[in-house]
Amino acid sequence: MVKNVPEIFGCMVFNDDVMRERLPKEVYKSLTKTIATGKTIDASIADVVANAMKDWAIEKGATHYTHWFQPLTGVTAEKHDSFISPLGNCKIVMEFSGKELIKGESDASSFPSGGLRATFEARGYTAWDPASYAFVKDGTLYIPTAFCSYTGEALDTKTPLLRSMDAISTEGLRLLRFFGDTSSKRLNVMVGAEQEYFIIDKEMYDRRKDLLYTGRTLFGAAAPKGQELEDHYFGPLKSRISAFMADLDEALWTLGVNSKTKHNEAAPAQHELAPIYANANMAVDQNLLTMEYMKKTAEKHGLVCLLHEKPYAGVNGSGKHNNWSISTDSGKNLLDPGKTPAENVKFLLILAAVIKAVDDYQDLMRLSVAFAGNDHRLGSSEAPPAIVSIFVGEELEEIIDSIISGKTYKAAKAHVMDLGIPTVPTFRKDTTDRNRTSPLAFTGNKFEFRMVGSSQNIAMPNIVLNTAVAESFRQFADVLDDAEDFDVAVAKLIKDTFAAHKRIIFDGNGYSDEWEKEAETRGLFNLKTSVDAYDIFASEKNVKLFEAHGVMNASEISSRTDILYENYSKIVNIEALTMIDMAMRDILPAVTSYVADVADSLSAKLAVMPKLSCMFEKDVIKTLSDLTESAYSALTELKAAEAEAAAISDNVMKAKKYCNSVIPAMDKLRALIDKMEPLTASEYWPLPSYGDMMFKV
Repeated sequence: MVKNVPEIFGCMVFNDDVMRERLPKEVYKSLTKTIATGKTIDASIADVVANAMKDWAIEKGATHYTHWFQPLTGVTAEKHDSFISPLGNCKIVMEFSGKELIKGESDASSFPSGGLRATFEARGYTAWDPASYAFVKDGTLYIPTAFCSYTGEALDTKTPLLRSMDAISTEGLRLLRFFGDTSSKRLNVMVGAEQEYFIIDKEMYDRRKDLLYTGRTLFGAAAPKGQELEDHYFGPLKSRISAFMADLDEALWTLGVNSKTKHNEAAPAQHELAPIYANANMAVDQNLLTMEYMKKTAEKHGLVCLLHEKPYAGVNGSGKHNNWSISTDSGKNLLDPGKTPAENVKFLLILAAVIKAVDDYQDLMRLSVAFAGNDHRLGSSEAPPAIVSIFVGEELEEIIDSIISGKTYKAAKAHVMDLGIPTVPTFRKDTTDRNRTSPLAFTGNKFEFRMVGSSQNIAMPNIVLNTAVAESFRQFADVLDDAEDFDVAVAKLIKDTFAAHKRIIFDGNGYSDEWEKEAETRGLFNLKTSVDAYDIFASEKNVKLFEAHGVMNASEISSRTDILYENYSKIVNIEALTMIDMAMRDILPAVTSYVADVADSLSAKLAVMPKLSCMFEKDVIKTLSDLTESAYSALTELKAAEAEAAAISDNVMKAKKYCNSVIPAMDKLRALIDKMEPLTASEYWPLPSYGDMMFKV
């Protein structure tokens, strides 16, 4: 049945239209001013807002409310309380107070805290984020909130994100004042997160312990066909996938998520959903909802959504392209170059600030996407490498070069694309190509950060980008504050910045060995693994950045560093133990049974016809027996490496042991077992094959 999309869109969201309708005029004005300016909410209006929110939610079928928050687990958390309050005489009334709206309490010691909370220090608070709309889902009113400890430290991703948004707004407005902009009251970070994912039939998923426990296949030989024919990319949607996507769109639209684009991605059974931009904090919330609903909707269709960055070896992994821009509160995009970017001083200054920020804090950019799953993806199959660089495009690079050299820039004439077919209209060609291997690419009026992993909460990449750019803005504003001649000073500032940070700009092949060598000569970081990146988080330079802008303090950074190391070790530990279990209990016994049956067949044949060569049987027995011996030896090595790593108490040393010893042992075992799969009769192999999983959806 075709839905009336404008009618259902945002129908489950306590959005601006609902607030305007249900709140008294003065309360509505006060609340929207808080949302628009980022200023402190007037606590006196809380009861009125809470009551209106409760009445609206009950009309939508809600019986409970929850403070919905983002602890340092990478996913969301919620505790549901009903609206009921005893009235006496076995009667109840539905109530929701301003106090309950503004503040909630949660156990802060059972979530990752990196030492900020001990078991006996359990108290934590959730605090309402008015800038993210509340919504109703599954009979519950969801209230987006920040999460902090009893002593005030941030225990979530939303708190530092909101702080970073304030920082970039504060420092950015200082810059705009030099250009005569006195009307803008706030700068907004706009984010659109393209979400890639895989779909698998649930029956096959249930037969794979590795997918169940780790989200990725730890074993699996390549299928005869992968993505080499490139026929899946943008191909027709299968009926089952199309039905799933239609239901997903509808669910997201009711929650106000601007789900815009859907298509098949490059790998078999891989797909993508792209939304329209939203304010950064809402974009984070909506992307978390998108991932949740991908999983829930898939299950309704007998499918499972895989959000791991590399569920299958040998084909594309899944990322999340974080499209980032800055706009004024009136909607003007500060990264729009206009028709004559070489003459657009404000744009060039903003561009210089971003380039400087990424170069100065390239280590933090890499850190922001560092976790075990993403290590399998970065550096191949259209995913950017671990070396951070910026692609600005041919036109902007020529403008930058002309500014550095002092030469006059001559704009190339606009090219018209004419395909030579009379019935096909001509159109203006873009001024630059795209670079699929670039970690951070300027794509017309925004930056696309392509290193983000598909399962990742996008808060941290935006926290880093916001804060680093805020620092560039601060430094620029300080320089211009002291300038006697603004025009001369801003021209020099742009030129000096481009010259100092040109090393971060790269338009070539990010996968090549030559780039790795060149990046080293340029002095760029090459943090190949997540563990390499974790080492730099709490460096003096990085702590100073976050503290200067009030985004995170040293304790909060230290705690997050500890959590990153610990989570890495836990993820690899689970993967190693799953591998050991699958190899020992499923795969090696299955192969041994097959070899035994082939040996019985060989004996029977030779008993009847002793002169038969029986090459097939002998080769199978010999090859699989040798591989079994080698695999068992590798399994023993993996057990020893895993036990040694697990016994280490220091988080840093433990993570490094898992990275440097356990993962290579896992790779060795996998290589041997993957060789067995195509040599073993399919009815004996205990796992669904890559071909079955990727093509039978």
